[in-house]
Amino acid sequence: MARFEEGLPERTRRAIAEQQQQAEILIAWIQLAIVGGFAFVYTAAPMATMLSTPHVEPLPWVLGAYAAVTGCRLILAYLRRLGRFLLSLSVVVDLALLMLLIWGYHLQYGQPAAFYLKVPTLFAAFIFIALRALRFEVRYVLIAGISAAIGWALLTVFAIEDDPSRLVMRDFVGYITGNRILIGAEVEKILAILVVTAVLAFAIARAQRLLVRAAADGAAARDLARFFDPEVAERIRASEAPLAAGEGEARDAAILFLDIRGFSKLGAEIAPSELMKILGDYHARLVPLIQKHGGAIDKFLGDGVLATFGAAVRSERYAADAVEAVDAVMAESQRWAAERKAAGAPVLAVNAGLACGRIVFGAVGDATRLEYTVIGDTVNLAAKLEKHNKEAGTRALTTAETWRRAVAQGCAPEPTRAIRPGCRVAGLSEPVDLAVLA
Repeated sequence: MARFEEGLPERTRRAIAEQQQQAEILIAWIQLAIVGGFAFVYTAAPMATMLSTPHVEPLPWVLGAYAAVTGCRLILAYLRRLGRFLLSLSVVVDLALLMLLIWGYHLQYGQPAAFYLKVPTLFAAFIFIALRALRFEVRYVLIAGISAAIGWALLTVFAIEDDPSRLVMRDFVGYITGNRILIGAEVEKILAILVVTAVLAFAIARAQRLLVRAAADGAAARDLARFFDPEVAERIRASEAPLAAGEGEARDAAILFLDIRGFSKLGAEIAPSELMKILGDYHARLVPLIQKHGGAIDKFLGDGVLATFGAAVRSERYAADAVEAVDAVMAESQRWAAERKAAGAPVLAVNAGLACGRIVFGAVGDATRLEYTVIGDTVNLAAKLEKHNKEAGTRALTTAETWRRAVAQGCAPEPTRAIRPGCRVAGLSEPVDLAVLA
């Protein structure tokens, strides 16, 4: 395990490992493209006049070997079998093959060994070192940089030993215009490789903390989406300033309360595990229907569900969406009841109370615990209507005003909806006209 990963949660380490795995696949594809570029340049460039003596052509062989190595690494990356040892070895092999490619130029073109010290292919070493940075691990950048520096030092020594008479100490013009070896120039190249490696390694060491934080935040964001409604989770993630209690927005919205009638009595009669299983089945059936019709789950209250329409995100048809959601929920609850009856299990009836009007949506709590929720008379009215179902002998109630607003917003009008004028509802000081939804 990399040092910067120590002490991190397992899920964060997995997220980092997945990002590094994807980076390794990207690196392999880029290196294949580089091989292709080398091959294209080699085949497209006009060949220099060769010496009359027999010569070898090592460049195609080296390019083929590099393509094979890179292809194998790409396959291992996709198969998730590229361990640290193989990866370290492949980095060394990459630079070794690059140096072998550079070394082959003097044979390919029948020139003294000093000839290859001037080929621009050395710049590919910097690309290979930079590619290692995509994985955000210092060790592989250092391996690549040190391998490149050692490789170039060996090539320089070989060129000197091949023909010591070509070594010059100060003749820069002779070095540039002929097959001369200027030791200072080669030392500068090695130093450039090492400096680039050191800068990248330092930058990655600093960036690793950001990578860990990003991976941790990504895992937390996925969990956040499970504990909050997606609309609320997105609101939290997109907030430009720290959230604070007391911040809210007033808007028109619809509030829906769902509850299982007689659930508390049932809870006293069955095992806790069975009770939780019933709740899980209940939520799994009804929550997706609410979300499908544009609703957001504000909170779960045991067997109760508080959902909002047009609160977290403004909507022009919040009432229509809410009524359509109630219709879908009531139909599904009837199917659920029929299935439980056929299985010999207690039949559970779901009640719904729906109201629309002015609400305030925002954060409540203190500096240590915040919660996004809705408050206002409309919320209280929806809760009271849900409880009134028992007295009214209904399963889903809303106000006549909410029903009219839903129709105005595009909900299909149904003459069969019963309107009950002047109903007394517990907790309300004045009678209210109700619409029976189920």
